[in-house]
Amino acid sequence: MQEKPKVSYIIVDNEFSGQRLDNFLLRELKGVPRSLVYRIVRRGEVRVNEGRSKVSTRLRGGDRVRIPPLRISRRPQPPIERNGLEVRILYEDDHLVVVEKPTGLAVHAGSGIRTGLIEMLRQQRPDDRFLDLVHRLDRETSGCLLLARRRSALRRLHEDLRLNPGGSSQFRKTYLALVQGDWDARRSVVEIPLRKNAERGGERMVVPDEDGLYARSVFTTHERFDQSTLMKVSLLTGRTHQVRVHAAASGHPVLGDEKYGDKTANSRLRAMGLKRLFLHASELGFLHPATRERIEIRSALPPDLAQVLRTLEGSRTDVDNPR
Repeated sequence: MQEKPKVSYIIVDNEFSGQRLDNFLLRELKGVPRSLVYRIVRRGEVRVNEGRSKVSTRLRGGDRVRIPPLRISRRPQPPIERNGLEVRILYEDDHLVVVEKPTGLAVHAGSGIRTGLIEMLRQQRPDDRFLDLVHRLDRETSGCLLLARRRSALRRLHEDLRLNPGGSSQFRKTYLALVQGDWDARRSVVEIPLRKNAERGGERMVVPDEDGLYARSVFTTHERFDQSTLMKVSLLTGRTHQVRVHAAASGHPVLGDEKYGDKTANSRLRAMGLKRLFLHASELGFLHPATRERIEIRSALPPDLAQVLRTLEGSRTDVDNPR
């Protein structure tokens, strides 16, 4: 027998002080139509500090909001779309949101880029009073991207990121990268300092340099193909272009990389359907900023990259470590 919905009470967080009651309810009651929210407020079924309120009532931190019994539709959220690029929500709660960034979308506006992912999300989520990036991904890289919905969450996540930028306890970032050649070692730890440079026609570059910032990556063989290897990469630091430069410095540049890669190898893979950088942020692990529970998020390889691997399947030389 299905349990009937019950009255619930929500204490307004100080971060939502000043928000209108209708916007607060729409954020809390995902899947409830706006018309129903207005109806239950008008009927007095929603109470603020035990008193009737209007939809325009401004809430204060510490207010106690009564929510009547409701049957809420939990339909999957549709992807956010702009100019043909879809941003899917992988995980969301009151403190944070994890999205699946598509390739070709910058995480924020900048030189020559009018709108990035963060501006796009802020525009399409007007009820989020605070929304900011916890970390970044290159424009060409797809996959898991973490954003904070509260300033307190951002501070805590940044603290975890500084303490453990890519390790196994506080923060873990894992990528899938298809690299040139046969990377014969099962596990390779690459520790090469990196320095930002801008010598190539003003284009930002990152180069190995003993005087650069410390950078550490762990490359693990995932699957071998003819003239290429699929690697899992864990970052122990978070430097700009770290995976790409460390792979190239190890003699195995990421395929499809027009900046640090090999033109001949890129041309060969382009004929097999690879039209962009083969680098995907596949896993993200972190401690929840409020509950300190472990959160693990995974993003499947995008269809275009998965198709490239299927094309390479026939030439695979080692099958003892399948995907």
